[in-house]
Amino acid sequence: MFAIIGGSGLTQLSCLEISHRRIIRTPYGEPSGPLTFGKLKNEDIVFLARHGLGHTIPPHAINYRANLWALHSLKPCHVIAVASVGGIRADLTPGKLVIPDQIIDYTYGRNFTYFDGQEQPVTHVDFTLPYSQSTRNLLLRGAKEANEAVSDGGVYAATQGPRLETAAEINRLERDGADIVGMTGMPEATLARELGLNYAAIAVIANHAAGRGISTNGIPLKEIYAVLEHAMVKVRNILEHVVSCHGD
Repeated sequence: MFAIIGGSGLTQLSCLEISHRRIIRTPYGEPSGPLTFGKLKNEDIVFLARHGLGHTIPPHAINYRANLWALHSLKPCHVIAVASVGGIRADLTPGKLVIPDQIIDYTYGRNFTYFDGQEQPVTHVDFTLPYSQSTRNLLLRGAKEANEAVSDGGVYAATQGPRLETAAEINRLERDGADIVGMTGMPEATLARELGLNYAAIAVIANHAAGRGISTNGIPLKEIYAVLEHAMVKVRNILEHVVSCHGD
């Protein structure tokens, strides 16, 4: 079974043959919404809308622990996260896709670990390579099979939100080595690692980051939706090929 986490622009997977939905309770509270089960190219799929089915949960309020725990309980072979981001690097323009390989965490105040109870032993997980390479390779292969261009590698800067960044903040992120900026990459990635999940992301460039390109004097929010609508067609195409080539 594949697990797919949909972000802004992908609150539902239109190509999924839905069989049923299920609410899964977790020790960490409620996930963002019911999990949707079905088939994609004859492969079992579970889909979760990260922000809720009505896109009502802001990034800082998402119950990441419940989301990942619920998916983990189903023992998926891979977890693929779809995220909308801003492009910092000059070549990462709106509509392009990135399979990131690194992440920098600028978030705060989020429940970021499962190992924080008083009776829990101190536990450290290796996070040198924050994304599963096997899942990244599968995404890259799926993109090639789908004839969709993606950038192999990139540093994702995870910021707190829900506001977008200032131009000065983007300058700082660039100096830190970030290529793209989003609000949901952490603690999602580290929680997946703690649970031993094969987790990787497809980042969709929704806009130039603040102070870049056509966002020099402000981000044209109304244009983002059209960009995402077009880009998510490419994402769905990749996902279909990912599940098709998984068994090869």
